[in-house]
Amino acid sequence: MNDFVFKENELYCEEVPVRHIASGVGTPFYLYSLATLKRHFNVFNESSKILDSIVCYSVKANSNIAILNFLFKMGWGADIVSGGELFRAIKAGVDTQKVVYSGVGKTESEIEFALKSDILMFNVESLPEVFLIDKVAGNLGKKARISFRINPNVDPKTHPYISTGLKQNKFGISIKHAFFAYEKSKELKNVDVAGLDCHIGSQLTEISPFNDAVTIIRDLLVKLTASGFDIKYLDLGGGLGITYENEIPPHPSTYMNSIKSILENYKGKVIFEPGRVIVGNSGIFVTKVVYNKDTGNKNFVIVDGGMNDLIRPALYEAYHEIIPVTKKSGPRIRADVVGPICESADFLGKDRLLSQVQEGDLLAVYGAGAYGFSMSSNYNSRPRVAEVLVDKDKYCVIRQRETYDDLIAKEFIPG
Repeated sequence: MNDFVFKENELYCEEVPVRHIASGVGTPFYLYSLATLKRHFNVFNESSKILDSIVCYSVKANSNIAILNFLFKMGWGADIVSGGELFRAIKAGVDTQKVVYSGVGKTESEIEFALKSDILMFNVESLPEVFLIDKVAGNLGKKARISFRINPNVDPKTHPYISTGLKQNKFGISIKHAFFAYEKSKELKNVDVAGLDCHIGSQLTEISPFNDAVTIIRDLLVKLTASGFDIKYLDLGGGLGITYENEIPPHPSTYMNSIKSILENYKGKVIFEPGRVIVGNSGIFVTKVVYNKDTGNKNFVIVDGGMNDLIRPALYEAYHEIIPVTKKSGPRIRADVVGPICESADFLGKDRLLSQVQEGDLLAVYGAGAYGFSMSSNYNSRPRVAEVLVDKDKYCVIRQRETYDDLIAKEFIPG
C-alpha cells in the first residue's frame, strides 16, 4: 500500500492529495492506484512464468472496464461467472481465447453468448449443465471446450461464505463422482473435454489448503490420463489472500513453486484466476464524516458511505483499516464507524480507536479495491458512487457517480 502515503499529515494516492480528489468528485468514492495495480500485476505475472500458464483475472473482484482494459492489454485473460461479465470483458478488449467461464447457474442464453464469442473453456459444475452445453453447442453447429470443476472437499480455512471447496458447498462436482462425470461426457457429441478445474475459496492465507487440493487434482489427472483423456488445461482457480489487518498470506512465488513441485511432469497449460490479490490493496474507499453521535454508552462516527457501497463488513464481518485522511494529534476515541443505511448491520468498522474526527473530515477505508464497488447496490435508493483512478500526478473518473434519475431510468408507472 506504499502508493497511499502520508505527506505532511495528508494522505496521498501516488502524487495526488486524496482531499483534492474529494473536493473535485464529492464523497463517497472508490479510489484506485495504477502504480499499485501495476506492481501487483508484475509480481503475479513474473511468478506465474515458472509454469506454462495462462492468467485469467477474476472479473468479479473488480469489474470496472478501465481496470479490465489495463490487465487485458498486459496479456491476461478473464475468469467470468456471468454473461454480463463476458460482455464487460469483451468491451474492455479481452482475447476471448483467454476466457474461462465458471459458475453454477449458467443459462441457455449465456451459454449461447459464450459459444458465439468463442471463449476458451466452460468450467462445468454439474451434469445437467454439461448436457445443456452439449445441446446449445449442437444447435449452433459448434463444439464446446469444457473442463469439470471438481470439489475436492478441502477446508480452505477462510470465511464460510467464501469457501467453495467443501462437500457442503454448492460449487463443482464431488471428487467421489468426478471420474463418472468425465466418463459420462464421452457420450456427448458437441463437447470437447479438454480441462480439469478446481477452486476452493477466496482470501486464503495459508499454503497448505492449496497443496492439499492440487494433490487431489493431480491424482485425478493421472487417472483420467490413464483412461485416455487429454487434459490440456489444468485450471487451479484463484483465492490467494491479502493483508487486511495482520494476515501474512503466501507470496505468489511461494504459491507457484509449491504447485510446480506437486504437478511435476504435467505438460499442459496451467490456468490461474487471481482477483483480490491483484486489486484488493490497489484501492481505498473514501467517505466523509456527517455526524458524531454519543449515546452515553457508545460513540458513533456516522459517515456518508454505507453498506450499499461497501458490504463486506456487514456480510462477512470483514475488517478494513480506517484512517483519517488528515492526521490529527490529541486524544482519541473508541467508536463504531457506521453509515446512513436503515440496518443495524450498516457499519464499516466496529470498536475502532480514532483521532477525534469532526463533521466534514474524510476517512479512508483501506483494502477496498476488491469486492467493493462490484458488490455495491442501490439499497435505500442510494446512487452508486464514483470510481477514480490515479496515475502519478493525475486522476480520472472511470465511473461517474449515479444520479437520482439513474435510479428510476428503467422503471415505468403503468397507464
